[in-house]
Amino acid sequence: MSDLTPNIPEVVAEVSALFERYEQALIDNDVAVLDATFWDSPHTIRYALRENGYGFAAIHAHRVARPPGPGTKEKRIRLEILTLGRDIATVNLEFKVRGKDLVGRQSQSWVRFPELGWKVIAAHVSTMGGAPL
Repeated sequence: MSDLTPNIPEVVAEVSALFERYEQALIDNDVAVLDATFWDSPHTIRYALRENGYGFAAIHAHRVARPPGPGTKEKRIRLEILTLGRDIATVNLEFKVRGKDLVGRQSQSWVRFPELGWKVIAAHVSTMGGAPL
């Protein structure tokens, strides 16, 4: 089995930078960066607040239809990044939902592909507490 050492500092830094790039692309509605973050595969899944994206094509279709704006995140509560070895990572964010009495949760599973670099292969966004969005 390959080395699955947790949280090698330079790998955590790489994934953290990519996550921050993705978060800024959400704010800017930069579809090119949003698309580049996800694995272009029918196997990629993104569960969002209002839709389920099965496969890259469905995820992309949502991206181009999404209006620009600040999004749902008002404030970060907790960000956890776990890397295992040099090619596997998870990112989990807990946040205050903008203008609502809700806590949001976002998770991403990342894999570093030899020919593609880091890509999100699965993602999930949900809320807890209060009325749904």
